[in-house]
Amino acid sequence: MAKIDDSVKKKVPELRFKGFTDDWKERKLIEVADYRNGKAHEKDISEAGDYIVVNSKFVSTNGLVKKYSDEMIAPLSKNEIAFVLSDVPNGRAIARTFLISEENKYSLNQRIAGITPHADTNSYFLHSLMNRNHYFLRFDDGVSQTNLSKKEVEKWVELYPSYGEQQKIGSFFKELDDTIALHQRKLDLLKEQKKGYLQKIFPKNGAKVPELRFGGFADDWEERKLSDIVSRLSKSSNNSELPRVEFEDIVSGEGRLNKDVSHKFDDRKGILFSSQNILYGKLRPYLKNWLLADFKGIALGDFWVFKSINSDPKFVYSLIQSNHYQKVANDTSGTKMPRSDWKKVSSTEFQIPSSLEEQKKIGSFFKKLDDTIALHQRKLDLLKEQKKGFLQKMFV
Repeated sequence: MAKIDDSVKKKVPELRFKGFTDDWKERKLIEVADYRNGKAHEKDISEAGDYIVVNSKFVSTNGLVKKYSDEMIAPLSKNEIAFVLSDVPNGRAIARTFLISEENKYSLNQRIAGITPHADTNSYFLHSLMNRNHYFLRFDDGVSQTNLSKKEVEKWVELYPSYGEQQKIGSFFKELDDTIALHQRKLDLLKEQKKGYLQKIFPKNGAKVPELRFGGFADDWEERKLSDIVSRLSKSSNNSELPRVEFEDIVSGEGRLNKDVSHKFDDRKGILFSSQNILYGKLRPYLKNWLLADFKGIALGDFWVFKSINSDPKFVYSLIQSNHYQKVANDTSGTKMPRSDWKKVSSTEFQIPSSLEEQKKIGSFFKKLDDTIALHQRKLDLLKEQKKGFLQKMFV
């Protein structure tokens, strides 16, 4: 690839494959593809139909969330593009695209457009160019539902290179998207494995031992209250030299920082924490914001800070994520309080190993698994960031 001089950037992208020098040319969508609207499927939805209904949820989740139909009401062909026309204010589905990969499998729902590229338009190039394009996002005023019309979509104007250059760009982004999808599948598999281990390495309700256990341990687990294995820290601090961690800084359910907070310093008071303390999100209903700290800082807002006592901190951190703990701690019966009740949570009883050595084995196992998940997540995030950069530099 070669960088382009600033003086000609208006008609060509910043980054370009070698061998292509012609200016890109303006085209309306109607000049490069045909448009059609989908049809209603509500009366034909089936639990296990033969055809996948392409609706906004399907497109916005890249095919993960599916509905089925026994009837092929509006067939989509290979290399057609499904395009979301309607979404709530500030929604994440509007103008998203999904490229159809095979015949006789997908049926186009209402409020989704079918875009059929012409013979001289590369489908993957158009799919990449059209997806969440700034032109379509301008119709979202953030107040009322966005409903893109056929006319608004067809008159969309963009710059297009020759078909040969489109093929090069399309192939590049397909390879990149395939790599991203592969890393996503690996990450999803690791998360599913962790869920399985959390079910098997902690006893089921009423059991004295778990289904899966490390060798060398045979004693029954013992019932303990949460307050027997952690103390809740209350020392407040406004030390402006320590980083602040807020509720939204932690990725829900993953127990990792959503971003680097090492530079986040301010004078707000919070609870002082240090390495191996547990930051515990106390907002209901799911309590899925936790962090096993590996640095010193100030926990702001909706956190409790736990220090393990007579227990291994990594084990306690894993226990908090186990199915039994989550079921009990998230029980909101008899209350409409949006926050967790410390008295209730602290007195909740759980089975734990009496052996600190077994606790450490379990804690270390899940720590290694969490580190592997975090590594794959970082790789995936990096690939997505790289794709954003290429999209900015390889399109005009």
